[in-house]
Amino acid sequence: QVQLRESGGGLVQAGGSLRLSCAASGRTVSNYGMGWFRQAPGKERAFVAVGWSGGTTYVSGSVKGRFTLSRDDAKNTVYLKMNSLKHEDTAVYYCAATSTSPFGNSNYEGTYEYWGQGTQVTVSS
Repeated sequence: QVQLRESGGGLVQAGGSLRLSCAASGRTVSNYGMGWFRQAPGKERAFVAVGWSGGTTYVSGSVKGRFTLSRDDAKNTVYLKMNSLKHEDTAVYYCAATSTSPFGNSNYEGTYEYWGQGTQVTVSS
């Protein structure tokens, strides 16, 4: 079993930055793709980014160039650095782990076996 805990959410002004962290416990996640999803009020949960230890990373087009996923496998932690935040980035952000390879359907939430509880990010306009 893998437990995931997100942190780093909060309230930020438009144009600002935040860094989310996701700490994993229970087992090492170095063999997992670690992803971020978000769910805005009244909307379905949506893919944000995913990355593997080998360096392969996929980022949603809506955040490309603004959000960066990184991971520190020594700390069993994955990060999401969010720059140039917009009001429409307001959402609950979830960390998730998938055993699928980079060639799998990693932007589909059903691919992920483990999920965190989420952290709220609110961007004021």
